[in-house]
Amino acid sequence: MTRTGWNTDAPRDLGTGLWVGSTDARVVRAASAGGFDWACVDEQHGGAAGGRDNTDLIAAVRAAGVPAFVRVAWNRPELIGRALDSGADGIIVPMVDSVEQARAAAAAARFAPRGTRSFGPIRSTDALTAAVPERANEDVLCLVMVETVRGLDAVADIAAVDGVDGIFVGPFDLSLALGLDPAELLADDSEDSPLRRVVSACRANGLVAGAYAGSVERAVHLRTAGFTMIAAVDDLAMIARSASEAAAAAKAR
Repeated sequence: MTRTGWNTDAPRDLGTGLWVGSTDARVVRAASAGGFDWACVDEQHGGAAGGRDNTDLIAAVRAAGVPAFVRVAWNRPELIGRALDSGADGIIVPMVDSVEQARAAAAAARFAPRGTRSFGPIRSTDALTAAVPERANEDVLCLVMVETVRGLDAVADIAAVDGVDGIFVGPFDLSLALGLDPAELLADDSEDSPLRRVVSACRANGLVAGAYAGSVERAVHLRTAGFTMIAAVDDLAMIARSASEAAAAAKAR
């Protein structure tokens, strides 16, 4: 696994990812090794993954040979720092509504003089992000989530914040905020649609345009809309679906 080029390729296309809700490292490693381009440990809505040390899950993703992201529970420097110290290659920060909040997230992900991240000599032995601050500052990716009307209105300014490497859309929260059904949000392909506004802001600033899909069908819609980093499925739903299909096939024979 190499990180070379993550911060130099434009437009940045990180491909198709796995959303991790399981807290069993064996399950996470097996699922991450299925051909995904990256995997993200969800500490916000990931059930038991929130509020625990997820170094083992991050290491499991990396053992599968793909970069590990963490969606932190909130935009707080101690949560961002802990995720990165645990070996995450990048963070996804929820509910970012303003330039000020975007700057805070980016600063928490970088060491001085670029940011405010605290440097500690004791790090995860599985960490791939370099212990050298200058190298770590270049390698870490910081993506902020636009999930509200206020965030959408400010998306062009948020995308221009130094240290923000991408914008990640939570389509379910965004559709709730806009008073839409998720299907309506995805189906709107007008030039000024909410999703295309996010993509345009990312393209204008050379950023990753990311989004959670949760299904292959929604992933296709998001890719068509121009998103370059898509969480296609989550691990637990994938396991449940595979088990159901295998059981049905076995019984049919």
